[in-house]
Amino acid sequence: MKLLDRTALVILIIGGLNWLSVGLLELDLVATVAGGSDTLVAKIVYVLVGIAALYCIKYFTYTPKGYRSRRRDRF
Repeated sequence: MKLLDRTALVILIIGGLNWLSVGLLELDLVATVAGGSDTLVAKIVYVLVGIAALYCIKYFTYTPKGYRSRRRDRF
């Protein structure tokens, strides 16, 4: 599972950097490399970034000690 986690994070970082370049430079690197934003390759990359973002939502419940449980123990 660690490989899937790291792969999702790498894809998400690449997507974030692409959005950074769009916001700052008005340059869509994925579209530039793929030959346009309407090409099949660009659409696949965009979909993979979206899936990686959905997968990484699970990190909201992550703490340095591991994942939080829904049940909270009170002392």
